Amino acid sequence: MTPLLDALAGAHIYDLAQPYFTGMPHHPSHPPYLFGLVKQHGDYRGPAGNSSASDALALGSHVGTHIDALCHFSCGGKLHGGAPAAENQSATGGLRKHSIDGVAPIVRRGVLLDVARAAGVEALAEDFEIGPAQLEAAERAEIRRGDVVLIRTGWAKYFADAARFISEVRGPGPALGGAQWLSRRGIYAAGSDTVAFEKVPDASMPVHVHLLVECGIHIIECLNLEELAAGGVSEFLFVALPLKLRGATASPIRPIAIAG
Repeated sequence: MTPLLDALAGAHIYDLAQPYFTGMPHHPSHPPYLFGLVKQHGDYRGPAGNSSASDALALGSHVGTHIDALCHFSCGGKLHGGAPAAENQSATGGLRKHSIDGVAPIVRRGVLLDVARAAGVEALAEDFEIGPAQLEAAERAEIRRGDVVLIRTGWAKYFADAARFISEVRGPGPALGGAQWLSRRGIYAAGSDTVAFEKVPDASMPVHVHLLVECGIHIIECLNLEELAAGGVSEFLFVALPLKLRGATASPIRPIAIAG
């Protein structure tokens, strides 16, 4: 254990999560984040003058920084691996195949593709389509099988402005060709700093279908990649722990990148 701790002692930890707050951006197909301080200091006092506060929250599993389970999408009525979606779901139990509670803690090599930097802009335009050429131009570290690949568009800086970040669900992202470029490399997961890992709008959602249904590759959305990019980091240890939400199609995560 000591060599591992010694190796981590000089490492820099980058927080890749966005904050949760009332009014935060959310995809309109998912419920918003709700928060309330339901017990305030002074409501109840103990004999020593002690008091406590507590809160309640509600949110969709796809709100904020989160990872998609493979059961999030189906195509032709089939989930990843060919299981029929209709036979494996219920309103109260969720999905019985490929749900998020079956995803183990993620500790893998990560690679950052700073597409915005490669394009010479602070943030990509909302109609910017990311294809193989753009991914290759941003590849500063070789992508290996089993990696987590994160794409920076620069849109994390809009997160505090919900209307701008969502932009009526219009934004930059990979097209199908870009997704196929990633899947050919055998990656474990792909993520970005946008609300949808996809060039949107596109009602057929070809990138989600290709990665989740056809390839079994997880998708991570609403990341904050600004500090990581500013540090010039291209490869790192990626760590994220999905919650054990039985039957759920996604989970909030608090991902970090550890780099020397």
